[in-house]
Amino acid sequence: MIRIKNMKKVSILFLSLCISTITFSQSSKEAKSLLDEVSTKMGAYKNMYLGFSQTLSNEDAGIKEGDEPPIRGEINIQGEKYSLNYLGNKFIYDSKKLYIINNEEKEISITEGDLEGDDGFIYPSKLLTFYKEGYNFEMGELTNLNGRKIQFVTLNPIDSNSDIVKVELGIDAKTKHIFKLIQTGSNTSKTTFTITKFKSNQTLSDNLFKFDKQKYLSQNFTID
Repeated sequence: MIRIKNMKKVSILFLSLCISTITFSQSSKEAKSLLDEVSTKMGAYKNMYLGFSQTLSNEDAGIKEGDEPPIRGEINIQGEKYSLNYLGNKFIYDSKKLYIINNEEKEISITEGDLEGDDGFIYPSKLLTFYKEGYNFEMGELTNLNGRKIQFVTLNPIDSNSDIVKVELGIDAKTKHIFKLIQTGSNTSKTTFTITKFKSNQTLSDNLFKFDKQKYLSQNFTID
């Protein structure tokens, strides 16, 4: 009799594990499908303008979200090229070289290739592609934010030593546009990006993604 009871317990445990595995697998596939749909839709635009705000919180350090005013930035993206204004700096990527213009110090650094994100930070220029390598996915909550239905997807880094513990990507269920990104770091800090403005398929000047060396030399910038 005891053996039969034990066998039933084992069977129930095995069945529960199977159901959990199947449910997680379905959730993972659904999340990956949604992310691909968003990336395809937003990536199909001829160009995009994103205005965004960034907030930071860290419970261990006693910093709550809202203690400091949000940092605001904006980015124009066209294919691989972008022009980003962020943290007082201007980033221009012409698909080959990255120009980082520090207006306060009047210094410019030039590097081959784009930002890699090796510092554990997801840059606004990587919003459509960062998830494609190094993450597992699962569907998160569907929430109502200011009258908009936002479907969250949770991304967990595969690398256990990653500086990023978790990323929560909020997607507008109607437009299939990214609305919010919440990144939790290994030091318990939480960085939240919220897209406040969005425009697509605008008429942009070709000079927007070009670095005007003479312009900055005439303003006494140092070019490294």
